Amino acid sequence: MAMVEDIVLNDARVSEATPADYFELLKPKVMRLVVFTALVGMLAAPGAINPFLAVFSVLAIAVGAGASGALNMWYDSDIDGVMTRTVKRPVPSGRVTPTEALIFGVILSVLSVLTLGLVANWVAGGLLAFTIFFYAVIYTVWLKRSTPQNIVIGGAAGAFPPMIGWACVTGTLTIDSAVLFAIIFLWTPPHFWALALWKMRDYDNAGVPMLPNVVGEKKTRDQMLIYAALLLPVTVAPAFLGFGGVTYAVISTLLAGTFLWLTYKVWAIAGADESLKAEKYLFGFSIFLLFAVFATLLVEAVVFRTFGLAFTLGDIF
Repeated sequence: MAMVEDIVLNDARVSEATPADYFELLKPKVMRLVVFTALVGMLAAPGAINPFLAVFSVLAIAVGAGASGALNMWYDSDIDGVMTRTVKRPVPSGRVTPTEALIFGVILSVLSVLTLGLVANWVAGGLLAFTIFFYAVIYTVWLKRSTPQNIVIGGAAGAFPPMIGWACVTGTLTIDSAVLFAIIFLWTPPHFWALALWKMRDYDNAGVPMLPNVVGEKKTRDQMLIYAALLLPVTVAPAFLGFGGVTYAVISTLLAGTFLWLTYKVWAIAGADESLKAEKYLFGFSIFLLFAVFATLLVEAVVFRTFGLAFTLGDIF
C-alpha cells in the first residue's frame, strides 16, 4: 500500500509529456513489424475481407502492439534506466511517469481488442487480447527477470500477429497460420541472442538473466545454431503447404540458408573476434531475413489476388 501511495505522490504533477513521447511508448519500430506481418497473414489467408474492415483491423492490431509496448515500458522502467540501449526511453528519462504509461497502455489494450472483435471477429480479438497479456504479463512481468529462456518463450508474443491477421479473414486458426507463427518464433532466439552477445554488459548491469550471462557464450552459440537449423525447413514450409509459390520457395531457401551459414560462423568463431563483427552482422541480416520472407509472401498474395496467377510447388511435383 505504501509503495502505491509513493507512486501516486511521485506522479502528482502536471504532465510534461509530448505526443512524441507517447508515440515512443508504443515502440514504433516493433509496431511496424507487427503491422507488416499481420498484413501478410491477412492477405495470405484464403478468402477475402472488406478493404474498409481490413484497414480498421490492421489499425487495431497496431494499437494493441503499441499497448503492449507501453505496458512493457511501464514495468521495465527501472532496468531501462541502467541499460544504454533503453536509458533514453520516455519513462526512465522522466518525460512520462510510470502511472501515465500504465494508464495509456491499459486504455489502448481495451480499445484495440474491442475494436478488432467488433470489426473483424472475436477469434481475432481474443487472440490479440491474449497476445497483449502474454507480452505484458507472461514475458515482461514473469519470464524476463526469472529465466534465461525468457526470449524463447516470450518470443511467442511477437509471433502471433500473422495468426491474428489470418484469423481476421477466416475466423479460425490453421496449420498454415501456425507455420507463420513458427517462422517468427524460431527466428527470435538467434536474432535476439546475437544482440545479447553484443550487449552482455547491459544485461548484467540490469540484472536480467539473458542466456549468454547465465550459461555462457559457448552454450548460447550452440542454441543459436540449433534454432537457425530448425528455422530453415519451417521457413520454406509455406511453399509446400500451397500458400507460398515457387518464387517464395527459392527466396526463402536462399535467405534461411544464408542465415544458417551466418549463425554457423558465429558459432565457429566462438568469441575469437572481440569486436563481435559476426554477431552484429547476423543481427542486422536477421531483420532483413524476416522482412524479405514476409514481403515475398505479400507480393505473391497481391499478384495472385490481382491477376489470378498461382504457381506453387504442387504444380511441379
